[in-house]
Amino acid sequence: MNNYHLSRLIRKQALKYTTRTALRYRDYETAQWNDVSWSDFANIIDHTAWAMAAAGVVEEENIGVFSQNKPECLYADFGAFANRAVGIPLYATSSESQVQYIVNDASIRYLFVGEQYQYDTAFRALPHCPTLEKLIIFDEHVKLNPQDTISVYFKDFLQQQTDDSIRQLVETRRANASEDDLANILYTSGTTGEPKGVMLHHSCYIEQFRTHEVKLKSMSDQDVVMNFLPLTHVFEKTWTFFCLYMGCTVCVNLRPADIQMTIKEIRPSLMCAVPRFWEKVYAGVQEKINQSGGIQRKMMLDAIRTGKIHNIEYLRQGKTPPFCIRMKYAFYEKTIYKLLKKTIGLENGNFFPTAGAAIPYDVEEFVHSVGIDMIAGYGLTESTATVSCFWKDNYVLGAVGTPMPGLEVKIGENNEILLRGKSITKGYYRKEAITRETIDAEGWFHTGDAGYIKDGMLFLTERIKDLFKTSNGKYIAPQAIETKLVVDRYIDQIAIIADQRKFVSALIVPVYSLLEEYAKQQGITCNTRAELMQHPQIITMMKERIDTLQQQFAHYEQIKRFTLIPEPFSMERGELTNTLKIKRPVLNQNYATAIEEMYKE
Repeated sequence: MNNYHLSRLIRKQALKYTTRTALRYRDYETAQWNDVSWSDFANIIDHTAWAMAAAGVVEEENIGVFSQNKPECLYADFGAFANRAVGIPLYATSSESQVQYIVNDASIRYLFVGEQYQYDTAFRALPHCPTLEKLIIFDEHVKLNPQDTISVYFKDFLQQQTDDSIRQLVETRRANASEDDLANILYTSGTTGEPKGVMLHHSCYIEQFRTHEVKLKSMSDQDVVMNFLPLTHVFEKTWTFFCLYMGCTVCVNLRPADIQMTIKEIRPSLMCAVPRFWEKVYAGVQEKINQSGGIQRKMMLDAIRTGKIHNIEYLRQGKTPPFCIRMKYAFYEKTIYKLLKKTIGLENGNFFPTAGAAIPYDVEEFVHSVGIDMIAGYGLTESTATVSCFWKDNYVLGAVGTPMPGLEVKIGENNEILLRGKSITKGYYRKEAITRETIDAEGWFHTGDAGYIKDGMLFLTERIKDLFKTSNGKYIAPQAIETKLVVDRYIDQIAIIADQRKFVSALIVPVYSLLEEYAKQQGITCNTRAELMQHPQIITMMKERIDTLQQQFAHYEQIKRFTLIPEPFSMERGELTNTLKIKRPVLNQNYATAIEEMYKE
């Protein structure tokens, strides 16, 4: 396994696969996907590593990559690994202050940037980053600031003169590379405070390669992978590295907003995703059902019911479905399920790992019912992604799988999930006090997540730090309520308010297009969106939908009042992290007036 150390991984694969396609990326000027062979991939990494060494990069130096997903991100990462340097990714949407914080915290000298936004943001941060010496720009179309004297385009960076001594230096570093080397520092997005740099060593990735190869049995070098989530995120980064380890073809999606187009162009067999992706698929199907009539509507509803019986009530439990159910399922497999998968772009699907947040029960049930192998799992940055996951038919709705082989999992005080193993971080960069608070003397990492283990399967209950306590002394798990309600076709985003309050309330961002269509059908006329959000008939309709969805909750957990927000929560206003998690303190501040209004007597 040490032969697959990340500094040597791509070169070994190039010897095995030579001219086969390793990477694909979309050229937006030609609307075509370009291929990069394994040999070319390894060659570009060598040139990147030589250019880094020629520029003065030393072992254990921190190299920043501030870009949206591009093949160049992987070239920079593996070029750094070849020099025994450390890759530090920054989210493509990071603000100037976030860039400044990470560059200064990690003492970054060389920062690779993607397109115009990242270049402009980094250049503005430059005067406040004393260690930053050079920006290396991936996109040749970026326009430089007239005062810029330090930046260079990536293609020119690779053209630096490198002699045999430089090449030998890189080879020596590669030869000396150890699994104990630090590979990446991933900065958490910080929902409550400043970001923390999670240190992931090569041993963390190597361990995940070992355990995933054991668990994901149908994966092979024939798989085509859509790289969709940000490579800055531990889920996508670890997954992409593992896919390269397995010899898959990785297709890099440049623009997240284009995924509905690019997924149909690639039609991948593998793609990791967050629940929000499947929530939108579910909402789209529900909308289609609602718009259909007669026989088509009945067939779609019956197909989902049949799939639930066939896949969930029988196959999942190791039982053979009744003959009539098998026949109906086979028919729907060739018709409705096939059309649905083709419409999404997943008809070649092998399996689809999903994690990053709680999966709404209705969504998970639907995905399995239509024959899509969603692999639910749980992980953290600090665990190098996967802690637990299911495999194919061996799943339980609402659980997050069985622990990865060799990883110790136990339940501690307050039902906190504790972890210990080779894939767990050794700590936070330059934050020894926080490291000691999080990793105890026996080596157990305290996740901050509460849960329980039943029949060998892990279940999550809440995020301990996110628990709200009402002024009546009742504890509320906001994420459980939010996950239940966000499946409603009219709800896009929701934030529960309850901490130190008399009752539960909510800020809700509706799906504006559907709400406006409903208003039109009901003959409701409003001059502005804000006016529509406050219309009594709209409020009544939304309250009825919310009350239906929250029946399973205790009385004190149910939303008593809510406010419809006329614009989405945004990263620009600091309300969302780069991974689209809600920053509750910021929402409380930005919507203080609306919140107080809900609690008026």
